[in-house]
Amino acid sequence: MEFIRDLAQLRPRHRGCVATIGNFDGVHCGHQAVLKQLQERAKALSLPALVIIFEPQPLEYFAPTRAPARLTRLREKLMIMARYGVEKVLCVRFSTQFAELTAEAFIEQLLVEKLAVHHLVVGDDFRFGQERQGHFKTLQAAGQRYGFIVEDNHTIIIDQERVSSTRIRHALEQGNMVLAEKLLGRPYTLCGRVRHGEQRGRSIGFPTANIFLHRRFCPIKGVFAVFVHGIAQKAVAGVANLGTRPTVDGQQLLLEVHLFDFNQTLYGNYVEVEFVSKLRDEKRFASFIILKEQIQKDALMAKTILSVKSAKLVMEC
Repeated sequence: MEFIRDLAQLRPRHRGCVATIGNFDGVHCGHQAVLKQLQERAKALSLPALVIIFEPQPLEYFAPTRAPARLTRLREKLMIMARYGVEKVLCVRFSTQFAELTAEAFIEQLLVEKLAVHHLVVGDDFRFGQERQGHFKTLQAAGQRYGFIVEDNHTIIIDQERVSSTRIRHALEQGNMVLAEKLLGRPYTLCGRVRHGEQRGRSIGFPTANIFLHRRFCPIKGVFAVFVHGIAQKAVAGVANLGTRPTVDGQQLLLEVHLFDFNQTLYGNYVEVEFVSKLRDEKRFASFIILKEQIQKDALMAKTILSVKSAKLVMEC
């Protein structure tokens, strides 16, 4: 997949494409339908398909304290898009200068001059340009002037409700990993690199892989049964705590994973953690002895859940 890091990296060869625009946070079932629609149009026109995203996301720029926790960081988003066959991604740096572009300037400078878009796939609720003045009909009118087609993307309904990143965040907050997986079209995962930690888990018999997520906020917290991908040929089962570790007065958001029947050194490995089931909320314990007893219970519960999950996957295969 070609990743174009900013508008300044666009070249003449990038002109002439079929494009879509959005945050694509989570790359959920609704987004996947858009990507499929985009790729079908691109194939029919014998043109490259291009996904346009923003960093930071617009709400993170305008109201960082109100912006919701991302489902996927940029690297995770790109990894998932690549799995769904996306060939090109343009990342537009969302700045004061870009935010002040009028809707007409957005169309002329980005879609027409820089990209020469032939076909555009967007939602009918898409807003763009200074003070969000531009909308779907604005694009349709511009398409008639400049010679490109604007197509509405397909809304995806699951369990009688529209699939959205907001709905997935709510499911994760409620610990409903089954619903989150249904809406995402895959299990919810987080990625990160294993770093050296304080080795407190080792001192109580539960060594952990410490994964710093480089996030201020996360859509999930608590203790989970997990599978870890990227360290062996098959996923490795484990139990994870995602939070600030109140028992040791922790401050930084950290993902700690204790792996079952696995004792290899993981420092420096980039791993993907799949959250299968939430076991409980994170809490402060009065002592390390009580904490150890609880972890033993968590590990036993996680092993039971994951063995059932593994058996089910084998039967489905």
